[in-house]
Amino acid sequence: SKRVKVKHLLVAPINLREGILERIARESKRAAQGEQARIVFKLNALVDPEVIEALYKASSAGVSVDLIIRGICCLRPGVPDLSKNIRVVSIVGRFLEHSRVYYFHNLGEPDMYVGSADLMPRNIDRRVEVLFPIESADTRQHILEEILDIYLDDTAKAYLLRGDGTYVRASEEIDAPAELLDSQAWFLEQHTRPVLLAPHLSGE
Repeated sequence: SKRVKVKHLLVAPINLREGILERIARESKRAAQGEQARIVFKLNALVDPEVIEALYKASSAGVSVDLIIRGICCLRPGVPDLSKNIRVVSIVGRFLEHSRVYYFHNLGEPDMYVGSADLMPRNIDRRVEVLFPIESADTRQHILEEILDIYLDDTAKAYLLRGDGTYVRASEEIDAPAELLDSQAWFLEQHTRPVLLAPHLSGE
C-alpha cells in the first residue's frame, strides 16, 4: 500500500517508533552535554526491544526516566551501569486505566504526546496506532504536574519494579508519610467537587 507522510502525528506503523527513538536520543544528547533531561511515559506495556535499549542508553547518559506502566514491562530498572536512572511504577487501584502519555523535557520546551499506542512490536509494527502532540503549554504543564507527577507520588496503590523483575509496594520501599497518597482517589476527589459558578451563571 502507499506510504503516507505525516507531519505532526506519530503513526504506527509509519513513523511512531522512529519518532519515539528520535526524542529519546535527543534527551540523551542533552544529558550528555550537562543539560537537564527527563522522560516520563505512562503506558499499559513496554516490550519493544529498540525502545528499551534506547532508554538504557538514556539512563547511562544521565536522563531521568520515570515509567508508569500498569502491565508488562520488559525493562529492568535500577540496575547499576545499565538503568540506575530509571524508575518503573505500576498503579494497581480501583480503575483500569488505558491512557498513554509520552513526555520529553526538551530543554524546558516539552514535547508531549498522548494517544493509543503501547510500546510493543504488535502495536508499533502490525497495528494502526496514533499519538498526537499536546500543543498548549498550559495543558502540557497540567498533565505533567497534576497527573503524571501525582501518579509518581502515589504511596497507597503503587508498586515499584525492581531490577530482578519483582515488585514491591512503594510504601515499603520508600519513607512514606503516615497519610498515604492514593492517586486515583485523589483524582476522583478533585473532579467530583461541587462546581462553584459565577453569580451571572448561577442565576443569583
